[in-house]
Amino acid sequence: MIVVNLDVMMARRKMSSGELASRIGITQANLSILKNQKAKAVRFSTLNDICKALDCQPGDILEYREDEEE
Repeated sequence: MIVVNLDVMMARRKMSSGELASRIGITQANLSILKNQKAKAVRFSTLNDICKALDCQPGDILEYREDEEE
């Protein structure tokens, strides 16, 4: 599964959810969906805007982990 480590990078940059949402042009609700692992997809344009706002690479916020067996 793909894990979104957005909170980690936001903390490193000392940026609030409201500020990031405003900078990238999405609602705080949609940003929350990304942060809480609820998103099924993310547009490259949104990923680009996040990386620009946080001055990071996609690999800094996206991580692949093996799915846990049930």
